[in-house]
Amino acid sequence: MSRDPRYDILFEPVKIGPVTSKNRFFQVPHCTGMGSNWPNAHAALRGQRAEGGWGVVCTEEVMIHPTSDELPVSSMRLWDDSDIPDFALAVEKVHEHGALFGVELAHGGLSRANLTSRIAPLAPSHQANKYATLPQARGMDLYDIAEFRRWHSEAAKRAVKAGADIVYVYCAHNIALPMHFLLPRYNRRNDAYGGKLENRVRLLRELLEDTREAIGDKAALALRFAVDERMGADGLQWQEEGREVVEMLAELPDLWDVNVSGWEHDSKTSRFSEEGFQEDVISGVKALTTKPVVGVGRYTSPDSMVRVIKSGIMDFIGAARPAIADPFLPKKIENGRIDDIRECIGCNMCVSGNIQAVPIRCTQNPIVGEEWRRDWHPETVPPKGSDDQVLIVGGGPAGLEAARVLGERGYPVTLAEREKQLGGRVTFESKLPGLAAWARVRDWRIGQLNKLTNVDVYLESLLDDNDVMNFGAPHVVFATGSTWRRDGVGVTNRSTIPGAGGGNVHGPIDVMDGRVIDGPVLIFDDDHHTMGGLLAEKLLDDSLEVVLVTPSTLVSEFTTLTLEQAFIQTRLLERGAVLHTQKNLTAIEKGHCWISCNYTGRETEVEAANVVLVTARLPNEAVYHRFAKHPDIMELADIKTVSMIGDCLAPQTIAAAVHDGHLYAREFDAEPSGQGDVPYRRERMILES
Repeated sequence: MSRDPRYDILFEPVKIGPVTSKNRFFQVPHCTGMGSNWPNAHAALRGQRAEGGWGVVCTEEVMIHPTSDELPVSSMRLWDDSDIPDFALAVEKVHEHGALFGVELAHGGLSRANLTSRIAPLAPSHQANKYATLPQARGMDLYDIAEFRRWHSEAAKRAVKAGADIVYVYCAHNIALPMHFLLPRYNRRNDAYGGKLENRVRLLRELLEDTREAIGDKAALALRFAVDERMGADGLQWQEEGREVVEMLAELPDLWDVNVSGWEHDSKTSRFSEEGFQEDVISGVKALTTKPVVGVGRYTSPDSMVRVIKSGIMDFIGAARPAIADPFLPKKIENGRIDDIRECIGCNMCVSGNIQAVPIRCTQNPIVGEEWRRDWHPETVPPKGSDDQVLIVGGGPAGLEAARVLGERGYPVTLAEREKQLGGRVTFESKLPGLAAWARVRDWRIGQLNKLTNVDVYLESLLDDNDVMNFGAPHVVFATGSTWRRDGVGVTNRSTIPGAGGGNVHGPIDVMDGRVIDGPVLIFDDDHHTMGGLLAEKLLDDSLEVVLVTPSTLVSEFTTLTLEQAFIQTRLLERGAVLHTQKNLTAIEKGHCWISCNYTGRETEVEAANVVLVTARLPNEAVYHRFAKHPDIMELADIKTVSMIGDCLAPQTIAAAVHDGHLYAREFDAEPSGQGDVPYRRERMILES
C-alpha cells in the first residue's frame, strides 16, 4: 500500500542545527525502567523505534553525576567514561536504521534521594527535599554551581563520544535542577542566581552555552523546557514567566522541546485529557523562535499530526506513549496502513513500571520491554510449528491477543465467546467514566482478526465440557476471565464480611447494569486499583450520594503509579463524595454499615441503602480443571494440551492479561525464550578482579 499524499508533510526532512532528521517523527525522551541496569534491553528498545520509522530517538533522563542518583529507579548514567559503552550500543542500534540519537542530560537536584551514592542532594537553597521521605537538600554555593556546570559539560562530551546526534539540556517536569533555580518557591537566593527572573534563568543560560562549547558542531543542542506548571499563580505560567524565558533564550538551542510540568500533567491519562491537551500553552512557542519546535499531546491520529504541523504549532510530532504503544507508527502511516496503528489508550501502565523500578510495560503493546530479553518483535512472529488447531474459550483481552498471534503464525484458530460482543472486561471497563479510549485494546485486535482467514470467531457461544470434548481441537486455551467476589474477601478481610450476602449488597457489574438505584451507596474499595473510584464517579453521574470506604491512605492507591491519583481524589471530593480512608468495612446491615479505624479499631456507623463491594476477583477456572485433572478425558477427546491465560489464570491488569495471551501464542510449539527454569535472557554484570 502507498502513503496517502495528505501525510507527505510528516515525512519531510527537518534540519536541527548541524544534523538533519529524515522526517518529523520524534520519539522524545521517556523512561523505560531499564537504563544502565539493563543496557542491552535499552538498546534493543531504542533500536526498534528507529526501525519503526522514527526520525529521532532519544534516551530517558541521563544522570550526569552521583549527586543525582535515581536508584532504585533505573535511568541511564554518564557519570564517567565507563558509561560510554552502554550509550554506544544504543547509538549503534538507532543509527542502523538512519535515525538520530538524542541524549537528555539531567540532574534531579532536590528531587533525588541519592540512596546509593549517599551524597547530600543539591538545591538552589537549603530546604526540605521535594519528596518528604528523602534527605534534606543542601543549598549550593558558587563552587557547587561551577562544579555542576563542569559535570554537565563533561557528560555532554561523553554523549558525543558515544555518537549522540542531539544533546539535551533538561529543564522540565519540576524534577530538574535548572528548573529548581528558575522557580521562586525553590530558589531563595539573593545573589546573581536568585531574585529577578534574569538571575534565576542564569544557570540555564550558562548550561546552554557550556553545552554548545562542549559539543561544538558534532551534535545539535536541544532544550527541554516546561512552559507552564498548570498551577496558576502558584507556579510557572506560560503567559508570564514561561513566555519570558523562551524570549530570553529563543535562539540559543538548535531545538525547543516544550511541554508542561510536572510529570502528572505532561503524561496526563486519557481519563483526564484528550489528544493534543498541551496545545493551549505550547502553541505559542514557535512564534518566538526561528528554531524547530517539538511537543507532545498523545497524538495517534495522522490527521491531527498534519494539523499541528500546518497550523504552526510545532515542527516535529513528539511522542512517548504513542511510540510505546506502537513503535512502528511512522512506518504504518508511510505505508498506508493507518488501520494497523496500535493506538495508545493513555492508561499510563508504562509509567507504573518505571516508578516501580522494573522494565516498561504497556496495555496495548505486550512486546515493549521484551525486545531483547525474549527477542520479541512487534511486527513479526515465528511461523507455526504444526498444523494443529487451537480452540480459545473466551474473547477478552487475553483470548483476543492469543487468537491474533496464533492466527498470524498460521495456526487454524477458533475463538468462542459467550457474550454478544468481544472484549470481556475491556468492553465493561471502557464504559466507565473517562475510559472510552480503553476500547482500543479490543477494537484493534478485532480489526487484526478480521484480516485473518484462518481464525473463526463465534459469539454467544457458551461451551460446556461436552462442547469442548467434541470440538476436535487438540489444543484448548481457557481465557474465561474472572468474577468479582461478593463476600468482601480481599486484601484486608480474609474472611466473609458479616452481612455480605444481603439483598442490598452488589458488585461492579450491578452498578453498570443499573441495578443500584438508591443512595446513599457505600463503596468498599479493598482492590485499590481503578475500579472503586470509577464506580464512585459513575454513581455520582447517576445523582446518587456516594460514600467511599477504603483501608488505604488514598483512594485508588495504585494510581499513584499512573500519575492520576490526585486527579481522582480531587474530582470525587469536588463532586461531593464522602471519603473514609484508613477504614475497614466490618459489618453490613439493612440501611447502614459499620466501619472501623485501621489503627484503633474504633467503629463508626455509616448510613447506606446499598453497598458495592470492590475487593478481589475469583478466576473462572472450573472447566479448565475438569480437563487438566483428568488425563483420561483429554485422551478420550484427543486433546493434547489445555491451558489457562489472563484473568482465568490469575486476576490481574489488562496489560498483564494481554501479555499473558501474547506469551502463550508466541511460544506455542516454539522454543522458549530462556533457558531451563529462567524464562528469558538476563543481563549479566561483569565481575572486576
